[in-house]
Amino acid sequence: MDHSYRAEETSLHNTEEGAAAAPQPDYKRMVAHCNAYKGSQLGSAIWQLINTSVCFFGSLAAMFVAERYGYYWLAALIMVPAAGLLIRMFIIQHDCGHGSFFANKLANDITGRIISVFTFTPYDLWKRVHNMHHAGSGNLDRRGSGSVDTLTVEEYKALTPFKKFSYRVYRHPLTLLVFGPPVYVLIFQRFPPAQKFMFIEKYHSVPREQCWKSVMSLNLAILAVYAVAGALLGWGEVAVLYLGTLILAFWAGQWLFFVQHQFEDGHWKDGHSWSYAQAAVEGSSYYALPKILQWFTGNIGFHHIHHLNASIPNYRLEECHHASEDFTKVPKLTLKESLKCATLALWDEQKGKMVRFKDVKA
Repeated sequence: MDHSYRAEETSLHNTEEGAAAAPQPDYKRMVAHCNAYKGSQLGSAIWQLINTSVCFFGSLAAMFVAERYGYYWLAALIMVPAAGLLIRMFIIQHDCGHGSFFANKLANDITGRIISVFTFTPYDLWKRVHNMHHAGSGNLDRRGSGSVDTLTVEEYKALTPFKKFSYRVYRHPLTLLVFGPPVYVLIFQRFPPAQKFMFIEKYHSVPREQCWKSVMSLNLAILAVYAVAGALLGWGEVAVLYLGTLILAFWAGQWLFFVQHQFEDGHWKDGHSWSYAQAAVEGSSYYALPKILQWFTGNIGFHHIHHLNASIPNYRLEECHHASEDFTKVPKLTLKESLKCATLALWDEQKGKMVRFKDVKA
């Protein structure tokens, strides 16, 4: 991943005539460009909602029919695109939370809450936590709920042996990317978020008293909807097929969320030197996915655009990116390159990049 575009790491190209610095990114121009693409387009929103929901519920129906007639292998195959469609449904919920999918707040809230019954993610709580993430992404003084918790090298070195071990367990790929997602979606999201993190002294979260209504109303809705589904379709079938789809979607979704900010040439600063626009461009990946995966993931790979202006709906992110020459210079993170991110665990303030545990001297 070419990081010559990073402002604080502008390279010097030595020539016989002297040294010339690469141009600085014009963040104000980028912000102004993105402002022109914010806001809903009703036709695009309705079409995306229709094509996603029809395909999603159609795939669920096909999966249950295949299982009912004994074609278990076919049901397992259909589960893969069904999970992809659930991710796309989540992206719509995500945009509703930002108020960007529809122009009308009530339409966003109703749509987001209905979809949350299928994503198992409390809409109102997640909206607040996720907006906190946007407000402080890459800010070492604003770490908290809604992000992958990250320590600096010096913070890690200052931990007790037990806390070092605990942090290594937490940051292990098996925890964050394999066992963590199903535990998080099925158990942790049934309760308000943690109020503190054992490794970070100043941890920002949403007060519990502001979370209960969102969490418990969704829990009741889940019980009601899936009780009816279990009675009609069979408890075992619903448990295996839908929970399987949900877990598969959250595995992929957690990976997406992870690589959006946890890549080697990322961006973290203390609060005094942190800049929202700089953090958006340098600390959010441009995840260049194949077109089919880009469709299933609702263009969220254009994450630098999304963080520059969260009011741009997902169906306009690609258009916004390609309409400015500034964004053609933003480094791409390819699918192959992203696999190397799995073991990154610490922010090295001296080197200005994410590093692995093996790179840190005790």
